[in-house]
Amino acid sequence: MRLSSIITVFLFWTTILSAGTSNPKPNVILIFADDLGIGMLGCYGQQLVKTPHIDRLAEKGMKFNNYYGAVFCAPARWSLLTGMHDGRRDGWGHNKAGLPIKRDSGEITEEAYQVQMAQVKADARPIHPQEVFLAQIAQNAGYKTAQFGKLDSGFLTWTERVERFGWDFHEGYYDHVRAHGFYPPYLWRNGEKFTLEGNFMADCGKTSEEGNEPVGYGGKTYSQNVFIEGILMYIRDHKSEPFFIYHSTTLPHGPVAIPELHPDFADLPNLSLAEKKYASMVKMLDDHVGLIMDELKAQGIDDNTIVIFTSDNGHEMYYGTKPTFRKQEFPNGEKTNLTDKKWRTSDCGDVFDGAASRAGLKRSGYQGGMQCPLIAWWPGKIAPGTETDILSAHYDFMATLADIIGVDTPTGKDSISYLPTLLGKKQIQSHEFVVVNNINTRMGSSALISKDGWKLIEIDRKKDYFQLYDIKTDNEERNNLEMKYPEKVATLKAVMLSELDSGRPDLDNIQ
Repeated sequence: MRLSSIITVFLFWTTILSAGTSNPKPNVILIFADDLGIGMLGCYGQQLVKTPHIDRLAEKGMKFNNYYGAVFCAPARWSLLTGMHDGRRDGWGHNKAGLPIKRDSGEITEEAYQVQMAQVKADARPIHPQEVFLAQIAQNAGYKTAQFGKLDSGFLTWTERVERFGWDFHEGYYDHVRAHGFYPPYLWRNGEKFTLEGNFMADCGKTSEEGNEPVGYGGKTYSQNVFIEGILMYIRDHKSEPFFIYHSTTLPHGPVAIPELHPDFADLPNLSLAEKKYASMVKMLDDHVGLIMDELKAQGIDDNTIVIFTSDNGHEMYYGTKPTFRKQEFPNGEKTNLTDKKWRTSDCGDVFDGAASRAGLKRSGYQGGMQCPLIAWWPGKIAPGTETDILSAHYDFMATLADIIGVDTPTGKDSISYLPTLLGKKQIQSHEFVVVNNINTRMGSSALISKDGWKLIEIDRKKDYFQLYDIKTDNEERNNLEMKYPEKVATLKAVMLSELDSGRPDLDNIQ
């Protein structure tokens, strides 16, 4: 055989073999930060804490400016994983966490723990046999699925339940109260406990709300470092097959704790110790995003991976005095709902302005409690440096994931894919409104945001007190317009009340 013929045959089989091992399906990574306010990222206006890796995702991808999570952890995660808004009946109610801490501390015996845990399982809201969760969408398309961090939606879980959510691999906390300490004696990996060196505190090294414990208090092995190491290993081990990774990190949820202060803040005289710790936690989150992006590039799969970054709910302060948002008042009693003054969270002790001037914090129905960052990066697919004002929410990720990987979204889900927007195409389907629910109505909770920019907040249903804002022109919610537009209040209130405690169209008709 002539040399040219040999070369031709070699190139032919090289092409065939290469095609057989290539991965045309895009990998998907969802990074779900915890209590990260939209104002804590440079691309959304943060000045003091630099977040270059997350900002680079926005520079090379798309930033969402009208995106909603929930008002705290449980409904945010339930909505994300089910593709339903959190006002649905029998939805996100959570069980009582903290039981493992009682056992580990010696407060109760192992026998008592087993009895009480059995009762937790018996009392848990049953999962409908036909319920389809987020990870199952990917599994059905042939993807390997993995979750790292907080497992399940809230709050105390167990192996069989985590697996029911569709995770082939899972590593993290089974108890969300334990997750508020960053130095657990053990974590769970695929149903098996594994110990963390140098960690001995039953409460996982949870610090006080003052945050004045020494840097490194709690133990030796920081849980978030365990998770990032696991994620990088998972990417390396699964680079030749399509995967969906969900990183439900605890950063920067407080109480504040960090192995070491970041050099950017260690010597700043104008920051308290708690503020330095919190800023360092945000920096660690940003650094971990950078490690993930570097690993994708090192494995040669960065051009075939979509990375989504968001947070579960709005901002929370773990480092200073919190304002009272029920009545829109500062701690000194001064009204925050002013027309003649620029209100910022820095006015009430937040040096970072983590809510980016929006009213409210976590657990409130104001924008600072529920409006979240969302950044999408997908080289060659998403145009760099683009932004969108499309109305969307956590529950839209299910349909978007299904659209990305080429499968159908289960019938009856509230989820609407925003993939057309990501790809710069016309968004034919869109929400008329987004619902954010909170059973704790004392804090200015449930809200409905309409497509045309009106937002209704349920302050006190018994007293028929609602507030109305035009977030197109007043996203910081300074001007309550309920008295000026009573017809609009009535219309939106009817829609809101019809959605709160509404049925499950994805399950109600299943026999």
